[in-house]
Amino acid sequence: MAAAERAARGGRTPRSERLDSPKSATRGFRIPGLTFQSKDRMGRFSEAFARGMGTPWFLVGMSVFVIAWLAYNTFAPPEAQFDPRALNYTLLTLILSLQASYAAPMILLAQNRQDDRDRVQIEQDRQRAERNLADTEYLAREVVALRLAMKDMATKEFIRAELRSLLEELERSDARDADGDDDAATGGAGRASRG
Repeated sequence: MAAAERAARGGRTPRSERLDSPKSATRGFRIPGLTFQSKDRMGRFSEAFARGMGTPWFLVGMSVFVIAWLAYNTFAPPEAQFDPRALNYTLLTLILSLQASYAAPMILLAQNRQDDRDRVQIEQDRQRAERNLADTEYLAREVVALRLAMKDMATKEFIRAELRSLLEELERSDARDADGDDDAATGGAGRASRG
């Protein structure tokens, strides 16, 4: 039968039956014909369900429902009671057990989704912290480089001292030139008087 199907498909086995490909990630119970449009839809539903069950209004509503149920089935005429006290409120117990059996997995699914979101958020925070650390280290290196460059740069006092020394040197050279001109002028006059 399998060989005939394979021959009808051109001799190829479907991808799900091949040994060189992994099995699909779906596990557990599957209802034929029932598919979710999005894998996330059930998760969103469970989160909304858990969020609704975690509100004070749910607790108040559930308490009112149970009190009304107990009051009716206790004080109503025995013919009108649908869950008599004599049977220890069997139907109410069944309803509450059914609700709890569905609530627990829904709450766990919502917690798992929250854990996944927290894990992603922690990873993003870690990456952001690494980038911030790298940026901080880069900026620290730049500040150190600027400080070193500032040490190599001339300060106002250094420039003033250099200008003063150049000015003094110019004054000395002007004084030497003036002395040299005086000597040349007196030497030329002495030569003229000798001649």
